[in-house]
Amino acid sequence: MKRTHLPLNALRVYDAAARHLSFTRAADELAVTPAAVGQQIRALEDHLGTVLFRRTSKGLELTAEGAAGLDPLREGFLKFEESVSAMQAGQASDSYTIAVPREFYAQWLAPRLAEFGADKPETRFTFVADEHADFTEANLDCAIRLVDGPGDLEGVELAPAARMTVARAEAHGGAPERWIDWGVALPEGESAAITVSNAGQALSSALAGLGRTMLPELLVKDAVEDGRLEALAGPEPGRRAYWLVAPTPQWRTRKVKSLVEFLSG
Repeated sequence: MKRTHLPLNALRVYDAAARHLSFTRAADELAVTPAAVGQQIRALEDHLGTVLFRRTSKGLELTAEGAAGLDPLREGFLKFEESVSAMQAGQASDSYTIAVPREFYAQWLAPRLAEFGADKPETRFTFVADEHADFTEANLDCAIRLVDGPGDLEGVELAPAARMTVARAEAHGGAPERWIDWGVALPEGESAAITVSNAGQALSSALAGLGRTMLPELLVKDAVEDGRLEALAGPEPGRRAYWLVAPTPQWRTRKVKSLVEFLSG
């Protein structure tokens, strides 16, 4: 069924004018001029084909037709407010669905989310391992991706693009001088003794003492600081960084803004 086009702005002006029985006071409430109120009322009357107000010696009065429409209109405005509140409830929610690489979650994100939620026991998280999952299909709030920019999404770089060459620290047994390759360029003249599929496997291999590898600084920074990994070179500029990204509607929600501010602060 085709819906009738509703002149919502004019109806809002009509409601204000009916409450005040004054175009001037309605204009003050709506922060417009009395002339603008009068124009909206006349346009609404033309649209409806009926007269809503009449001027008398005592001032402005509602016609019978104008009075008949007020109660249903105000009920409708209340329904609009309920609808908007329901749509905004997700923004204020403390439930997050985040797509993030497993290794980045384990090494960097998890301890920070524990801090983020420390004073918010009602916070709930759902994690999707595929960082490139479709936002709509996975119902994501945001994603963390190792990329060279946010592309067509909104985003913030969690740290500047930089990489480090690391290996298991001597205190934990050290590692042989051989390279672990996960698809990044190795130093000139070097070849890989171990080839893996992604940064997470390269990190696990380095922590296990299988060799050395080049990884994003943000991914290995905590492991270097706590002595599990040793920095053999770097940090040096890199091409890709970890970005927190989301489509514009999700990016504008209060809960995502709060998380972005915390993680990038």
